[in-house]
Amino acid sequence: MSQSVYKIIEMVGASTESWEEATQNAVKSAGMSLRDLRIAEVITLDMKIEDGKGAIYRSRVKLSFKILSD
Repeated sequence: MSQSVYKIIEMVGASTESWEEATQNAVKSAGMSLRDLRIAEVITLDMKIEDGKGAIYRSRVKLSFKILSD
């Protein structure tokens, strides 16, 4: 019987352009040190406001990656 085990972590990505880019930045950063990334689940989106405008988009993301496989 084949079994796999996955770990889930949370990261926050940031961008001055969009929430989508903020999410991609979190995934890209995680991929620099983790292998076998599987799922990215966006938990929350928020933004820092400066001078009445959105200045920094932030995306909090749950990421899963495989840590064991038969």
